[in-house]
Amino acid sequence: MDRRTLLAATLASLATPALAQAQWPDRPLRIIIPWPPGQATDLVGRLYAQKFGEALGVNVVPENRAGAGGQIGTDAAAKAAPDGYTLLAASAGPVTFSPLVQRTSYDVERDLVPVAMTTNSPYMLVMKPGFPATDLASFIREVKSKPGKYTFGSSGTGAAAHMIAAWFNHRAGLDVVHVPFAGSIPALTNVMGGSVDYCIETFAATMPMVRQGQLKALGCSLVRGTYLAPEIQPFSTQPGLEGFDAGAWGGLMVPTRTPEPIVRRLGEVMARFMQAPDIREQFTRLGVELDYRAAEPFGALLRAQKQQFGEVVRTANIKLD
Repeated sequence: MDRRTLLAATLASLATPALAQAQWPDRPLRIIIPWPPGQATDLVGRLYAQKFGEALGVNVVPENRAGAGGQIGTDAAAKAAPDGYTLLAASAGPVTFSPLVQRTSYDVERDLVPVAMTTNSPYMLVMKPGFPATDLASFIREVKSKPGKYTFGSSGTGAAAHMIAAWFNHRAGLDVVHVPFAGSIPALTNVMGGSVDYCIETFAATMPMVRQGQLKALGCSLVRGTYLAPEIQPFSTQPGLEGFDAGAWGGLMVPTRTPEPIVRRLGEVMARFMQAPDIREQFTRLGVELDYRAAEPFGALLRAQKQQFGEVVRTANIKLD
């Protein structure tokens, strides 16, 4: 089912009398953004606030609650009153990855309800321009031929970039050394400087450096590649990596026990928002793909990723220091 058909089907399923019950009094809603201003989730969250405000006829106030890799804001949303006044600009890090490697003060399945997924950000395999490989296959051959020689950086132990790289390394059969940093920019800076050999990091973080000639990109983590950089080969084309598909999703969630008519009304607004003729262009400028999934398929993705990356954690023995 293509995106246009999926959106039409979602809108049809949402057009029920129950939506008439989903009314908010005239006071502001808030959308918690668990990241600092200027980060991709922040910019997407502010688009949500604008579109929900226009559709519902109320003020929707973006509230940045950054810290602890997105956990502080996610916890605030999870513990908010389930009255429809608090929304969460949810993202993969604090929802999918953090709970797999550390004890969080919230339980995603218990405390949060998916409304819709809207974006997906591919991860890109990048290295210095002088690295002895010209494509994905030759990169894998080179690294595999020298076990223990090469290093890969990440934005931190247990971070999304670390887990996706660990999954890639395992499936490609690479014997490499992990070097964690405090964020993606320090990791990429060390790749450019030559103290680390490669990274697998988000499109938004890597591609400005690639386009300036500071790094080269040889692979993409989404199974069909990415329309943001169609020239970059997907990992899934290589033996052992068939079906490899992982990205940094973004979407909307609300506290559990938020009344069902309100959840459905929010879902309807989001589905219509995703049909706006300029939305793909707006997301592209932020370095993310439009990838709309309604509540049920979004929830299915969350459950599948929990199982998938739980296995990565066990296989790679990923533990926080």
